[in-house]
Amino acid sequence: MLVDSHCHLDYPGLAEDEAGVVARARAAGVTVMQTIGTRLSAFQQTLAVAERHEGVWCSVGVHPHEAGREGIDEPGPLLRWTGHPKVIGIGESGLDYFYDHAPRDRQAASFRAHIAASRQSGLPLVIHTRDADDDMATMLEQEMARGPFAGVVHCYSSGRQLGERATALGLHLGIGGILTFRRSDELRAIVADMPRQLLLLETDSPYLAPVPKRGRTNEPAYTAFVARVLADVLGTDVEDVAALTTGNFFRLFRKAAPVGAVAA
Repeated sequence: MLVDSHCHLDYPGLAEDEAGVVARARAAGVTVMQTIGTRLSAFQQTLAVAERHEGVWCSVGVHPHEAGREGIDEPGPLLRWTGHPKVIGIGESGLDYFYDHAPRDRQAASFRAHIAASRQSGLPLVIHTRDADDDMATMLEQEMARGPFAGVVHCYSSGRQLGERATALGLHLGIGGILTFRRSDELRAIVADMPRQLLLLETDSPYLAPVPKRGRTNEPAYTAFVARVLADVLGTDVEDVAALTTGNFFRLFRKAAPVGAVAA
């Protein structure tokens, strides 16, 4: 059993064949998926995908790209959804200095509101960061000092220092297709040194398809390719990686449940 902890089933490229995407994932052993909220204005569409499928869950949040238009200053707009049985996480939110689609002060303010929602609801935070390692690490440390929260730095591709500072706070790292890329030797070395109990698998589909599917539309079924490379990085086998990362997912996202089990 594999879990795709971060995908976007309502995005173009996957939404047109939603049933087929889910069926192919299950055929590949990926029986649990979390489809990620990125805009409050589109959240009901994200939620509807989760409601249509057993084993598909969702998070609620505003992506940093959208923080200029839809960013929030307090947790209320997120907390109104956290009682829904299919909503298991907060985000994705964070800091993206690579694209800078939203002013950085708005990204930071919205991110702090997401952290507050995570803290108040008890649901884990799904963290996006790109080219913002120092500010992200500092903000996470500041906010953790104000009160604990759980979460995952998704699609991890940052440097060693952020990984070490994030995991020192007990935050998880989401490992996706970038790990499989030919030029990702440094990332593979970093991941090899991270605490195994804090690693999750993800695709971030429809983006960043892993080798040997690179260049194609990514989908949750391809979680299996990431698992194989992670097994090599950790010096173990795919079965151990599946058991490890699946257990890590359910310990973090405690509201979720395996297919056929009763949700918390």
